[in-house]
Amino acid sequence: MEGLQHFQEADLKIVDEAVTIAEEVTGNAYKMSAAEWRGKRYDVKTLADLTPDEIVYGPFAQIVRYVGQRPDSSLSSSAFDFYKICLQDHSILATLNKVPGLILMAFALYIVTHELIHVVRFAKFLQAFDAPEEEKLEEEVRVHEQTQAILKPTGIPGMGPVFEFYKAWQEPLDDLRDMA
Repeated sequence: MEGLQHFQEADLKIVDEAVTIAEEVTGNAYKMSAAEWRGKRYDVKTLADLTPDEIVYGPFAQIVRYVGQRPDSSLSSSAFDFYKICLQDHSILATLNKVPGLILMAFALYIVTHELIHVVRFAKFLQAFDAPEEEKLEEEVRVHEQTQAILKPTGIPGMGPVFEFYKAWQEPLDDLRDMA
């Protein structure tokens, strides 16, 4: 973690706003009530709050699954999955510095929305967390497609360059469709 670029205070405010919007648009897309959304067991953390095992190099975020259990219960039937969305500040900031036109708000909104879709799909048993690698790639393509479908109508400034940045994920989708 030492030596990696972290979000600054102003960045954290933008990321926090992106998380709020991502929760709203993802909840609306999956027709989830506020109570259902609060019932999803997840958290979004930035680099400052990650353990060394939660830091990766390359991806903009990763989801780590933990198994939780109420302290007053000794039965495994009370266990639940808790998902931690680990934002990788260093990768996000490096990409923002390299790719002209990307802005933090839009880029973070895409990343968090994408990860929240994964969490919803895991929680609703639409996708297995421990799926084989080939299935994970297919799921990534599906989730990128859903992320774009959810975010396109929002009119959030700066989304155009983000969609262009992620355009490469449409090609595997087209290849998968051709095989069907």
